[in-house]
Amino acid sequence: MKGFALVILLTICHPIFAQIKKPEPPSVKTPFTDSLQLVIVTTKDWPKVQGTARLFERKTKAAAWRAVGPAFPVVVGRNGLGTDPSWIELPSSPVKQEGDGRSPAGRFPLTFAFGIDGKPATATLPYTKLEEFTECVDDVNSTFYNKVVNRMQVGNFDWKSSEKMQTVRPEYDLGVFVAYNSYPAMDGAGSCIFLHIWKDPNTGTAGCTAMERANLERIVTWLNPKKNPYLVQLTEAEYSEQLPPWNLPKIK
Repeated sequence: MKGFALVILLTICHPIFAQIKKPEPPSVKTPFTDSLQLVIVTTKDWPKVQGTARLFERKTKAAAWRAVGPAFPVVVGRNGLGTDPSWIELPSSPVKQEGDGRSPAGRFPLTFAFGIDGKPATATLPYTKLEEFTECVDDVNSTFYNKVVNRMQVGNFDWKSSEKMQTVRPEYDLGVFVAYNSYPAMDGAGSCIFLHIWKDPNTGTAGCTAMERANLERIVTWLNPKKNPYLVQLTEAEYSEQLPPWNLPKIK
């Protein structure tokens, strides 16, 4: 009987212990100089909500950038842009923080797409289909801070706050994860930054960059993980300053 009871106990406990997983180690950031695709977003000034997006690509790291299609309008955070805290070259600009309603300014890899439906047929980025338990963790005390996870798979539910992504409709019907504050995540620097569908051309976001669905579809099907795509997001004045040192394409 003791042996039988032990088997029953192990059977009950196994699913519990099997759910306890350690968070994955931080990803390795691909250098910006290796990028062959850019989504460039510029705004008139730090507090401005409206901006312009342009797509550029190059064949090799030594080749010139060329524009891909026409520019299109976007909106950024409801309080404009804020600097990536690790970007020490701009000490006088607003600094991006958790919950401040600002979108991050700087250079950030675009690592995976997500959506409410299956992966678009022509998309090559890794893709996460949003499910009931897909969440982006914005709790600064969590080991999963600034990560998109499935609550039923990670096991260690150490967060008290998160975005239930499947419920954010239609904004998260399609999107791209912006790997801001990801290498590794700094507590309180900001989380859950995406390219996603806008509410309208005048409404700012909580910190993401949003656009018309047709333009987002264009981005999702164009981005290629082999080309190390990046988002470059700056004010127009700061873009001009960073154009030579970052080897950015000229914009009109």
